[in-house]
Amino acid sequence: MSGPAIKAMIMAAGRGERMRPLTDSTPKPLLKVRGKPLIDWHAEALARGGFTDLVINTAWLGEQIESHFNQPGRGPQLSITYSHEGVDFGGALETAGGIARALPLLGEVFWLLAGDVFVPGFEFTRAAVDRFTAGDRLAHLWLVPNPPHNPKGDFGLGADGLALNLPKDSAEPKFTYSTIGLYRREFFDTMPFGNPQGLKAPLAPLLRAAMDNGQVSAQLYPGPWTDVGTPARLDELNQASTTH
Repeated sequence: MSGPAIKAMIMAAGRGERMRPLTDSTPKPLLKVRGKPLIDWHAEALARGGFTDLVINTAWLGEQIESHFNQPGRGPQLSITYSHEGVDFGGALETAGGIARALPLLGEVFWLLAGDVFVPGFEFTRAAVDRFTAGDRLAHLWLVPNPPHNPKGDFGLGADGLALNLPKDSAEPKFTYSTIGLYRREFFDTMPFGNPQGLKAPLAPLLRAAMDNGQVSAQLYPGPWTDVGTPARLDELNQASTTH
């Protein structure tokens, strides 16, 4: 790979309330799809693209995630740093709060993705990073067709490749944010660097504000994608694997 090493942050701090009782004893990123923990699908895909320097935030049962990656002889060689929100603040800091907390561990540009989505065909490429860094946008998102549980979508996509913060009643099509994106550190400049007070903050308002300023680009990802948010969706994925 040319250029500076790019880190990736996998969000893995959530409680997974909708996945209970499965998540009462197992953090959601360690639930298995097709025999492999969700977070391993991400880690292996990142490693295939040459991105082996990971930051993982944890809260609920976070020690299990660290123990999982500390198993001898497992998977690709990774360099993992943890942001233990549960240890530091007693719980998860929501998406933007968690990212802001981890910013000192990340570079000027980094991959971001949630540990509870299943997207087996996504390719993390240096070419995507190079395109992003060559421009001046603060974030680049991958959007997906709307799943049944999010029929109205999240954001629009302009013909110029800009992500659009469309009104709820807009007639323009909207798509669902896959949780995969490239971000610049300065995207989070409105939050205290390193989030020393442990402020809880969601990501969507920051994205919408940046979209209103023309600072977010996006593209559609057409491959398989599932937000593994309920036991039924997890079952559906695992049932599908046994019928093919």
